[in-house]
Amino acid sequence: MTTDKLQRQFARFAENSLQDEPLYRAIALLVSTHADWAALLGAAPATQRWARLWFAALHDCVLADVEAGERPPLAAYFPVAGDARPPDAALAQHLGAFIDAHRDALRDAIATRSTQTNEIGRCAVLWPLLQDLVADTGHPRMALLDVGCSAGLNLGVDRWRYRYVDDASGSTLATTADRDPAAPEITCRLLAGSRAPASAGATPEIVSRQGIDLAPVDVGDAREVRWLRACLWPQDVERRRRFDAAVAIARTQHWPLRRVSDAAAGVTAWLATVPQGVTPVVFNSWVLAYFDAPALRRHVDAMQALVAARGAVWISAEEPAQSRTWWPALPARAQEPDGNATSWIVTRADGRGGVVQHLAATAHAHGHWMLREG
Repeated sequence: MTTDKLQRQFARFAENSLQDEPLYRAIALLVSTHADWAALLGAAPATQRWARLWFAALHDCVLADVEAGERPPLAAYFPVAGDARPPDAALAQHLGAFIDAHRDALRDAIATRSTQTNEIGRCAVLWPLLQDLVADTGHPRMALLDVGCSAGLNLGVDRWRYRYVDDASGSTLATTADRDPAAPEITCRLLAGSRAPASAGATPEIVSRQGIDLAPVDVGDAREVRWLRACLWPQDVERRRRFDAAVAIARTQHWPLRRVSDAAAGVTAWLATVPQGVTPVVFNSWVLAYFDAPALRRHVDAMQALVAARGAVWISAEEPAQSRTWWPALPARAQEPDGNATSWIVTRADGRGGVVQHLAATAHAHGHWMLREG
């Protein structure tokens, strides 16, 4: 990808994905006008050459400096220790100085790291879909596999606390506040037209859980956890707090994570371990974008074959345009408060050797809002 295309990517990122991130929006616009800053992203593998990786590398270098007791001027804009300085006219100077001082570290992180799926806010959507599955089948016992699990935090979907509120009134419609008070609470707004939350009686019982990833993250490794923290948007303080709370609980649970080189092969191996009478549920969120076109087609074909043959349920949460590359019939949804939508597609066996798909929800990429289908 040419440098000018990388610059345009940062400009689009500023306009389309950073409405609630004034610091990253300001930085993205600056990078879009500085070819040598944007060119750093060229060190990334093709499937990782996204502006969010560049930002994660920058954030990680800032966190590393702060951990080492250093306070470069750029760090004042990041809320790593209290209030953050808002973007101002001096930002460009401080950003340029920081990039010059950390160019090798930034290039190395961009070349060797990957952004990680570690956003537990998505569990606010996953949990009611698992409840729907129990209500539909009458079988509460299930096994859960998270594909592209990162540190496996979404495996705690039955541990986190949820609060579902009416988008118009702000009134609470459902809550799981009776869970462990140390667990992070995730608030999700239900948009007009959303189906009501499932009854409390439709409670999944996750009897086994596992995550697979090309490079799973050990929550006991402070350096790796810092990278995951760097992948978070810095202005979302609440998101960082719930991430830290989820990591603290995950460190006590030791949920099994496996390194695999092929996702479909990992799913196949896992299915062989699922006990009889237990519903296998395979879940992925914001993972398929990292597959090139041939690999994505092979993975989708393999997943649909496994669903048809093994009775597994596949829940895929990906960006709508990405999802349409393998399900062109995905319904369009106009009711989206911002451009950060995710299509939650449930694929199940049709009983005739094939599969049936349906759009179960459209939601914010981090679970801030949801439109549950009727």
